[in-house]
Amino acid sequence: MLSDISLGRYVDTGSVLHRTDPRLKVILYMVYLISVFIVNSPPALLVLFVLTVIQLVTAKVPLDVMWSTLKPVLPLALFIFVINVFTIKQGEVLWSWRFLTVTDVGTTRAILMALRIIFLILCTSVLLTLTTTPLKIADALESLLSPLKVLHVPVHEASMMMSIALRFIPTLIEETEKIMKAQESRGANYDTGSFINRLKGYVAVLIPLFVSSFKRAEDLAVAMDARCYKGGKNRTKLNPLKITKTDVAVFILFLAGAAVLIATEVYFAR
Repeated sequence: MLSDISLGRYVDTGSVLHRTDPRLKVILYMVYLISVFIVNSPPALLVLFVLTVIQLVTAKVPLDVMWSTLKPVLPLALFIFVINVFTIKQGEVLWSWRFLTVTDVGTTRAILMALRIIFLILCTSVLLTLTTTPLKIADALESLLSPLKVLHVPVHEASMMMSIALRFIPTLIEETEKIMKAQESRGANYDTGSFINRLKGYVAVLIPLFVSSFKRAEDLAVAMDARCYKGGKNRTKLNPLKITKTDVAVFILFLAGAAVLIATEVYFAR
């Protein structure tokens, strides 16, 4: 069900990663994002797997939550695997039938690309959405991008928009599920029939979803205007961000893990 998707949801387990300064977590996320796309060798992939497991254990996120996060991504990972395994022709041929050919290099590359997507989603969830509230993510981005204010970039407004987008992802998912159930009670069918009929069924969901989304956006704009919201100029924070010694220790440990990952890749790539 759509309501089982944990994308954009904050799950408070009280772990040390939850309490870590969001600015440091955003920096760590960028480091691991780059590291995921650098990995090409099996030993480095093993190191990345170990680091991901350490992140999951540190965050204390329940397995059912992680599964609900990964489940929507698995079809995409499978699609990427199939595309790569049948399009890469280099290496020794393992299986061939008519115009389809599977090689050892293609299989290795396909597994690598699929695992990259999975690890990317796990790092994104553990280091950002599941362990950090949307408001803290917005505050972290605003703080990290504050030098751009010299160039008159609306940093606060951009961070606020991202925070609102993350906040309303679960709301839109729940709204979509309610609309689908309502349409099914009226005879709509999303799984059987021709492609055109199924497409018409989804159109009957998208239209009321767009209407509901615009209505929520209008209500939010009116509420912010009623509270005299004027953007980031001269605004103060109720809970200002502060970096503690524990935050620095967590940051150094995770950064060291990323350094080991990159060093492993460089060593085995020679």
